[in-house]
Amino acid sequence: MPIEIRKTLLQVETTLVEGGKSAPVPLKLYSAIAVVKNPWAGAGYVDNLKPEIHAAAPVLGELLTKMIIDAVGSGEAVEAYGKSAIVGLDGEIEHASALIHTLRFGNHYRQAVGAKSYLAFCNTRGPANAPLMIPLMDKNDEGRRSHYLTIQTAVPDAPAANEIVVALGASVGGRPHHRIGDRYQDLKDLGQDVANPAGV
Repeated sequence: MPIEIRKTLLQVETTLVEGGKSAPVPLKLYSAIAVVKNPWAGAGYVDNLKPEIHAAAPVLGELLTKMIIDAVGSGEAVEAYGKSAIVGLDGEIEHASALIHTLRFGNHYRQAVGAKSYLAFCNTRGPANAPLMIPLMDKNDEGRRSHYLTIQTAVPDAPAANEIVVALGASVGGRPHHRIGDRYQDLKDLGQDVANPAGV
């Protein structure tokens, strides 16, 4: 097997009331998670990670993308997306990064949802039940603040010291009562442009 998968999890969170006020359209957040054996576990420092990346990342990208699309119903319905990985305590942050920061992983998701934006990401190290944070942003508009969201969850028994938790996240909808404007209005007010938002 290109990657040893111990278990998968699918979580759907629906927000009906926010700030004491009913959501005009409920926000739905989806997370698809795989708990896998770290392919570099026990190997010491490995200089070239490519063979394992090329073998494992496409498998995980395809699996987790299918889980999201099956749950949401279609790629078109996904509005915001992101990815995350947690490496167990015996691994390197580079191991978590290796499985998600490759087009061999992310392009499965991008193509399935028709996305133009880069995948927002988080990569951390931790023990079992470590917080799994999946940042999201609009799949086609990086400045659409209503869709700056974060899925927060955890896997009680993962990652073990020699495992990696790999996840994709999605939203259908944005924050229910979004009212902080968008990035483009800020840029206009400040007299800056998208390519140089700080004016430096």
